[in-house]
Amino acid sequence: MSTPRPTGSRSWPEPTRLSIAAAGALAALLAVLLTLPARKAPPGAELLRTSVAQPRAAGAKTPAVDAPLAQRTISIGLTVADMDGALDFYTRVLDFQLESDLEVAGEDWERLQGVFGARMRLCTLRLGEERIELTEYLAPTGRPIPLDSRSNDGWFQHIAIITGDMDAAYARLRQHRVRHASTGPQTLPSWNPNAGGIRAFYFRDPEDHVLEILQFPPGKGQARWQSRESLFLGIDHTAIVVRDTDASLAFYRDRLGMIVAGEAENYGTEQEHLNNVFGARLRITALRWPGQAEHVGPAIELLEYLAPRDGRAYPADTRASDLWHWQVNFACDDPGQAFTSLRGPMLRLVSPGVVEMEGATALETGLHLRDPDGHALRFLRGGNVNDERVRAARP
Repeated sequence: MSTPRPTGSRSWPEPTRLSIAAAGALAALLAVLLTLPARKAPPGAELLRTSVAQPRAAGAKTPAVDAPLAQRTISIGLTVADMDGALDFYTRVLDFQLESDLEVAGEDWERLQGVFGARMRLCTLRLGEERIELTEYLAPTGRPIPLDSRSNDGWFQHIAIITGDMDAAYARLRQHRVRHASTGPQTLPSWNPNAGGIRAFYFRDPEDHVLEILQFPPGKGQARWQSRESLFLGIDHTAIVVRDTDASLAFYRDRLGMIVAGEAENYGTEQEHLNNVFGARLRITALRWPGQAEHVGPAIELLEYLAPRDGRAYPADTRASDLWHWQVNFACDDPGQAFTSLRGPMLRLVSPGVVEMEGATALETGLHLRDPDGHALRFLRGGNVNDERVRAARP
């Protein structure tokens, strides 16, 4: 949040004037410096160097606008402390199906995740057509989610699980004594044309990750979300808190090539009780990859709190082993192109560049970075969930 400038005039001191002699000496020094040979960067420095962005001509497009940097969202990942407990919750309470269960380690995984000495258990679970990826760090373990976390803190992220029957879904959660994050299911008011009639409820998994169940009224959302074949149908989006929607659009839309799929401004008692934040007023923007919505994976929903503005920033020292860490996994033909296209102030690396992967999985290369607010994204080539090497069951 920017600090307002004080009102009223402010006088500045007169600039110091160089004497003619001093100016001449400065010019001579600059001439000498310009003749010195350029220093050669040490090996590997190219991966870590960040260049200053050059101004673009009016109307010029970024490369991402012409060619999106990824094709779809593969999965939404989150870090857990107890994989067995997490699997029991997600499969028994929320009807996810386990697809793969692997243990990985090695230098390539350390570099991809930015965690030295990492040994991880990775589990992929499917709900409908969407997937989540659970990661337990067997070593080193990370920090728990802060007990005083609120829905307007910068590290807030959730997935929206769709149901065709909110009353039955809420009853299922109550049966399993799931902890509330909202005060109860909320129906957004009809005066809001983009969100009116949507029913939603926030709750917590056993490790305090916030999840949402959401029901669309007829005429809103994808047609498949009106099905009653299953209680839980799939994942519509992952939501992240951002400080400035326009700055986030400059990254996700203008640099990555995602498109705006919907916008709304939500406020009122229903929104306050949904987010459990008094006085909540949100600017909400949904983004997805170009193409048919049901084929490009969950959307990314930007949540900017216009009020209150007291949410805390994403911790700068976050590591992927910390339990508040989520990561959105994108299918990308060329992570190297993504690295090149994002060079500049917006590139905040987790991995030291593009990492070549080896080992038991079909994952070939990956790039791990953070968006302007600190949320983690991975651009991955390979690792198709239908590949037999990835679907190998744990003994």
